[in-house]
Amino acid sequence: MKKIIVLIAFFILSATAGKAQTIIPAQYQELIKKLINNLPKEDKSSNNSPVKSESLIDFAKSMLGIPYRYATSNPKVGFDCSGFVSYVFSNFGFKVPRSSREFSYVGKETSLENAKVGDVLIFTGSNSRIRRIGHVGIVYSIDENGIKFIHASSGKAHQVTITDLDGHYKARFMKIVSIL
Repeated sequence: MKKIIVLIAFFILSATAGKAQTIIPAQYQELIKKLINNLPKEDKSSNNSPVKSESLIDFAKSMLGIPYRYATSNPKVGFDCSGFVSYVFSNFGFKVPRSSREFSYVGKETSLENAKVGDVLIFTGSNSRIRRIGHVGIVYSIDENGIKFIHASSGKAHQVTITDLDGHYKARFMKIVSIL
C-alpha cells in the first residue's frame, strides 16, 4: 500500500512540476518575443537559392546601431566586423568563418562589376598600405551611385552602419566573394 501511495505522490509531483516549468516569467516573455521578431523570415517564393539576398539584408538592417565591440558576435553586447557578418550568415544556416581573414577562403570570388546584394566585401585593416585582410562587410545595395555595404565599423560610426564603397574603402578593397 505504501508503494502505491508513494507512486501516486510521485506522479502528482511530476505533473505539477512540469506545469510550473512551462510558465515563463513576463520579463522573459518580452525577450523571447523580440528574439522571435528578429529571426529571419522564411521565404517561400520559387527560386533556386534557398536564401534571398533581401531577407539577408533585412535581417542585417535590423541590427543597425548596435555598437562596435572588438572580438564580439553578440547583438546584446555588440559586434566586430567579422562577428557581424558571420552572425548574419549563420542565422540563415551558412557555415562561415568568424575571422575576417578567413572570409577570403569561402564562397566564390567575383568582381565589383559582377557584385550582387548579399556578397561579402573584404578589405585591408584601417591602413590601406598594409595589404593584409582586416575588415569585412555585406553588399547592401547597388545602384547608379555605386555600392553601399553594411558592416560593424570601428571608425567614426563605431556601430553597425551602412557606408558607401568610396575612396577610403575603395583604397582598402581587396576582394569580393559570393556566398549566397
